[in-house]
Amino acid sequence: MCLSVYLSLLLLVSCHQQQQVTSDPHVLRNQSANTTAATMFHNNNNDECDSVMKLNATDRCAFVKNTPDCSMEDGFINYLYEAFCLLPPNLTPLTITLCIIWLLFLFVILGLTASKFFCPNLSAISTCLHLTHNVAGVTFLALGNGAPDIFSAIAAFSHPHTAGLAVGALFGAGIFVTTVVAGSVALVKPFAVASRPFLRDVSFYMVAVFWTFLMLYRGTTTLSETFGYLALYVVYVVTVIISAYIYNRQKHSVNSDVRNIAQIPAEFHSSDSSDDDVPCLNSGAIQQEYESEYRPLLPYSESTSQILLSSLNPVDNRKWRRKSWSWRVLKVVKTPVEVLLLLCIPVVDPDKEDKNWRRPLNCFHLISSPLVCVFAFQSGKYGDHMIQEQFPLWLLTLLLGFFLSAIVFCTTTNDRPPKYHPLFALLGFIVSAVLISAAASEVVSLLHMLGVVLSLSNTVLGLTLLAWGNSIGDCFSDITIARQGYPRMAISACFGGIIFNMLFGVGLGCLVQMLTTKSDVQFEEAGLLTWILAGALGLSLVLSFIFVPLSRFHLGRAYGIFLIIFYCIFLLIALLTEFGTIH
Repeated sequence: MCLSVYLSLLLLVSCHQQQQVTSDPHVLRNQSANTTAATMFHNNNNDECDSVMKLNATDRCAFVKNTPDCSMEDGFINYLYEAFCLLPPNLTPLTITLCIIWLLFLFVILGLTASKFFCPNLSAISTCLHLTHNVAGVTFLALGNGAPDIFSAIAAFSHPHTAGLAVGALFGAGIFVTTVVAGSVALVKPFAVASRPFLRDVSFYMVAVFWTFLMLYRGTTTLSETFGYLALYVVYVVTVIISAYIYNRQKHSVNSDVRNIAQIPAEFHSSDSSDDDVPCLNSGAIQQEYESEYRPLLPYSESTSQILLSSLNPVDNRKWRRKSWSWRVLKVVKTPVEVLLLLCIPVVDPDKEDKNWRRPLNCFHLISSPLVCVFAFQSGKYGDHMIQEQFPLWLLTLLLGFFLSAIVFCTTTNDRPPKYHPLFALLGFIVSAVLISAAASEVVSLLHMLGVVLSLSNTVLGLTLLAWGNSIGDCFSDITIARQGYPRMAISACFGGIIFNMLFGVGLGCLVQMLTTKSDVQFEEAGLLTWILAGALGLSLVLSFIFVPLSRFHLGRAYGIFLIIFYCIFLLIALLTEFGTIH
């Protein structure tokens, strides 16, 4: 509802701007290739798709068809063609409303795929590889939590006319998380932040932001600089591992002198608490205790059909009775999507006694998962691919899936997972990554169409809708963790996750662009909105780096209110700049 109201206001403002376009030269957008700052990358084509709104309604369809900048190759749907050629101009408000609903639905798909399938399978892979919690947290867990942001950034960087979405989304999400989310955690649960992890994370994030600022300022980046940009995260991971090793040695030395761990001095508890993932360490035991409480007293074995039906039911009856009505309404909306995802993506859970082995469903996954990869990879590019122009690729994939499924079904039982069951975690990881990438491409294409219709730059859409959509899940999860008594873990997640998103989002996006064009990435001269975005993010980090140590690393409600007010002021300045009030 808030998104609907927000876009409706933007529609009214943009319509008012179009009426004044001949009298106010500052409102003119994208008149030539030299003023396309929002597209970020250099584009030799002088035909800008944003100019379609300056034409008569009868000429817009032909303009969209003949302008290369309006092409939407990376999405399943050509939204610009749908808006200007299939639907009449008088139905533009209905088109925007339907697009908003579809955008929310895409965000639901992104969130469900990342949280219910991508992250659990990454956790299972890290468990099979016997990785420590620190290494898994800053690698696999960071990739799982940041998957929507990273895939959205890569999809946006793949084309010049949507690259502004990546800049706006990564910088906008950084500001949103470090101000609104961190401020909300401080409001919910005032606490003393862990000193060394906080300074470490803020320092690395400031370096990443400053490096990105330099690339935008110089207007270019080379392959070696891109690899160095990605290597910065490797340095961050090594620093986390070394700090965790030092902290564990300190704790071990104290434990050798004191028998009861509860008598350890407080400074050792708070020195590096973000490296001790307490809920994650105990989640397996809690889950097993919860399941054992409802385990039947007498032996009972389900049939194959019962196992299939129960494994496709995403609603827990016990949890349903305890939750509020708002949670139930949201669950009803998400259930059809979750059922479809359960049919396509296997999930391995090392914390369960049976490792989440569902024989009939897992055998079906061997058929459905490869087909989903074929039809969803690169927005269905290989769906019509023919092998030697005679045999369709999807049919070969279907036959191989049936063959493997029959072998697994005949050589396994319902009550015991096979030794190769961890391979299903790898399969689930690949399929969920492909689906997240496809959904992210659709989000980028849809936001580009909204930017054209509403006469808004991709940068402002990235720092608002795309950043909010990708960060809202982190916001609720971090606040929930803080309410449960782990505010230090929540504040650590605020800064640690966005470091990964920034470095890999920009780094991989530039790397993909270099592999595509076989040349260095050339940036367009950034506009005022981009500098406001980068300056606001840098200023928020500097203020946190200065004021938090001055307050003896205590985050209270006053500082939380300050961070939220800071974000509101930044958003107001950004919107005034977008609408031409600030030049």
